[in-house]
This record gives sequence, structure tokens and C-alpha cells, in this order.
Amino acid sequence: MIQTTDACNIEKIEDGTVISPKGFKSGGIHCGLRRSKKDFGLLISDHPASVAAVYTQSHFQAPPLKVNQESIAESQKIQAIAINSAIANACTGNEGLTNAYTMRELVANQYSIRKEYVAVASTGVIGEQLEMDKIKYGVENVHPSETGAHDFQQAILTTDTCEKSACYQVEIDGETVTIAGAAKGSGMIHPNMATMLGFITTDAKIESEHLQLALSQSIDKSFNQITVDGETSTNDMVLTLANGSVEHHSLSPDHSQWGDFHQTLQLVCEDLAKQIAKDGEGATKLIEVNVSSAWSDQEARIVAKKVVGSSLVKTAVYGVDANWGRIVGAIGHSEAHVNAEKCDIYIEGQLVFSEGTPCSFSEEQATKDLSKENVTVNIDLHEGTGTGTAWGCDLTYDYIKINASYRT
Repeated sequence: MIQTTDACNIEKIEDGTVISPKGFKSGGIHCGLRRSKKDFGLLISDHPASVAAVYTQSHFQAPPLKVNQESIAESQKIQAIAINSAIANACTGNEGLTNAYTMRELVANQYSIRKEYVAVASTGVIGEQLEMDKIKYGVENVHPSETGAHDFQQAILTTDTCEKSACYQVEIDGETVTIAGAAKGSGMIHPNMATMLGFITTDAKIESEHLQLALSQSIDKSFNQITVDGETSTNDMVLTLANGSVEHHSLSPDHSQWGDFHQTLQLVCEDLAKQIAKDGEGATKLIEVNVSSAWSDQEARIVAKKVVGSSLVKTAVYGVDANWGRIVGAIGHSEAHVNAEKCDIYIEGQLVFSEGTPCSFSEEQATKDLSKENVTVNIDLHEGTGTGTAWGCDLTYDYIKINASYRT
């Protein structure tokens, strides 16, 4: 099914997957790292693709990220992405780095491609070494195909409760270009550059440097604007591949339809980011915070993320408590220009605080609004023209249960 967006020539493909763009295949299998669930996935392009990547800013970057940075710096192309779940291969020293290189080499040999054209990713428990015999089995038996999208999307999950995918199409030079993605993420989500793991594919024709520009700008307004628990992972990464399977003039900021491509990529990133936020560990609600009239877009995004990341705001939403004081508290210690005498706060359309004083509102209606799966908070700072949005989830008892026994 195709759903048209507000943009004139951008369409959302409701049943699209990460391999909807031309020239991509994927697969996922159980290789033995987990008890029974799929735990090894492979995404591959018919030919080397332009690549853009964004990584965690954690000081403890996992070996797969280091290997990928080296590969991309050398080749500026990626053809295959191999990922395992269950074990993060993080904080694993020289042995972990060697295992990441070995994982890359196994895929390269299996598919007769240059090792620098292979990216690797791992997710799961920190501090445990990969069982390389099981990784080898996964590489040799995964068999990516044009029908393997859901197997891949399942293989990359950890505590996620569902697959996360998005797909949009846009017309470029009269040709249909598809941009799609798959992601995993449920806890440890509070990125400074990326978020958990995201894989985006497109059949657009674009050089790596221009793809990097578009991805970095899209990340700032999507993945960087979600938070579940204020934690940043050692393995956070978003990889984007563009294999040029559609014949149109190569995209760059000088192309007349650069804005259309960029907006479509932004929609994919935002769609995936919201799915991650909504699937926060133990979450029951998606919280969206919109900030308007800030000094700048950057300051608006800072305030929005501060509010949606507040544990007190998150628990109030879980408890269906229209406690706007929690929102005021979060805004109050944000690193942004805020005049308390100007600020307006709305919970699902009801004005609850304005110009420094509380407003009369319907508690009954607020209870109904906060009981919804999607809860929206709007904040008008009356300071400038900046706008920003952030997404998160409520904080529940189940979050503690899940993370208290994560390793066991």
C-alpha cells in the first residue's frame, strides 16, 4: 500500500522493507549465539555502493565501529553489512578487534568481494567475546535473497518487541528512487551522533561525500532527537548505502531535486527514530515534544530533548498525571534561552501553563489524553523563530525488570 505524504512527490510505502530499493538482498538466520531467535543477518548490494556513516560518540567505541571507519576511509564504498545480535563485541580488547576483522574477512571471502567493502556490526551484551565458529556458520548459511527482509530485520533485534522498518519513494529526474531502512533499538538510547543500529538503503545515484552530508543533517533532526533512558551505547551506528541502480543525474547539493532527496531521507530517519522511541524497554506510550519560538532550531531541539528525556516527565506520563510542573522543571535546567514569564505549555492541546502562571484546564480531559498511546506536549518559548521536536517514551516498572536481568 502507498501513502502520500504532504510533500508533492514523496510517497510512503507501507509494506516496504530495507531491500525495497533496487539491487539489494538480505537474510537472517539462527547461528547459535542466542537460544533460538535469529541472531545473524546479512544485507548485500549487487555492486559496491556509496556509503555514509555516523557513529556513537562514546569513548568506548566497539571494535566493529573501528573496523568500519577504517574500511570506509580506504574504499569509500560498502557492498555488504554483516550483523550479529546477542553479543556486542564491545570492551573486548585486541581479541575483539581481531574477531571483527575476521567477521569482515569471512563475508568478503564468501561473496568474493574486497574486505574493505564489508561493514560489520554487533549488538547485545558488552564484554563477551564472539564465538567465531558460530559467526562462520552464520556467514556460510545465511543466503540473502530478495525475500529475506524480515529475517534480516528480526536477526538484528535484542530486547526490541518488534521489527522496525521504513520505506519512502521520490521521483528524481522522472525516475522513481526508493529509500528504505531497518533499525534496532529499545534501551540505551540517548545518542550524540547516531542511535543504536540503523541501516538505510537507496538505489539513488550519489557520491559518498554528498550522501554523508545528507545523512548527517538528517540524523540531527531524527535519531539525535530520541531518548529512552539517557544512556549512549558503545555500538551506536547508522550506515547508509546508495548503489546507484536507478538511472538519473547524480545527486548533489547543486541538483535541482536535492531538497526532495534530502527530505525523503529525513522522513526515513524520522520514521525509524520514532519507532525506536515507541519501543523503549517496557514502554507503553510514545511521547512527542514540540518546541516553537526558540532562539534557534538548535536551542528548540535542546529543550525538546531535555523534556522528553526527563525521568519525572516520563513517569508522570506513565502515571497519567498532568503534572506540568515536571515539564517546567525540565525546561528550567536546559541549556537554552528561556524567559519563564513568556513560556506557554500545552498538553495535548490544553494550555496548562502560560506567562509564568498555571492555567485552568480539564483534569478529566487530560487524563483521557495521557491515556493514549501517543502523547504530545507543545512548548512555545516566545523567544524567536526556532523550532524542534524530540521523541521518547514513558518510564515503567517493566524497564527495571528488563534491565535488572539483561545478562541472565
